[in-house]
Amino acid sequence: MDEDELGRALRAAQDGDEESFRMLYRDVQPRLIRFAGAIVGADAEDVTSEAWLQIARDLPAFRGDLDGFRGWTATITRHRALDHLRRKSRRPGSDLPVEELVAMAADADTELDALDGIATERALRLIADLPRDQAEAVLLRVVVGLDAKTAGTVLGKRAGAVRTAAYRGLRRLAERLQASRADAADGTVDTRPLVRGDTSGGSGAEGVI
Repeated sequence: MDEDELGRALRAAQDGDEESFRMLYRDVQPRLIRFAGAIVGADAEDVTSEAWLQIARDLPAFRGDLDGFRGWTATITRHRALDHLRRKSRRPGSDLPVEELVAMAADADTELDALDGIATERALRLIADLPRDQAEAVLLRVVVGLDAKTAGTVLGKRAGAVRTAAYRGLRRLAERLQASRADAADGTVDTRPLVRGDTSGGSGAEGVI
């Protein structure tokens, strides 16, 4: 679905059209669940469910274009994820293994296809190991597809700071990918590119973008 059609769906969804709302959900949810997954792990589905309750409730009052909508939904998801971490820290429990992330994919292949920024679940695990500011910048820029200004609004930072964090995160991912390739002589290690997309972070990380 092209951006113009999604933009029309956004306006229709704000007027109460359920099919248009489903179109927006199919576009945004795969991005959000991976963004949340890097923050809360296997609880990402719970977090995004809470986020969508607020999104559906407040959508008629939203003002902005499609990019603004994606940034708005990412902001809500991030807030719900951080709330979840705070609740979990007060009531610690056993964590699920990281392998459970594989089961968190969206139901339809067409939804997975929307994730042009992530090649493998291995990439998500590597991104989650980055410092928080770098991980969030990479996820918002590459997975959610936000420009630096909108991502900065989500994170409460300047666009330049987001570009720098994304660039540093991608450089770190590139270094780890290079190290893994050095250990892949037997051909059993997945060495496909980790991420693709424009991060506007300058040169030097082209091996992973």
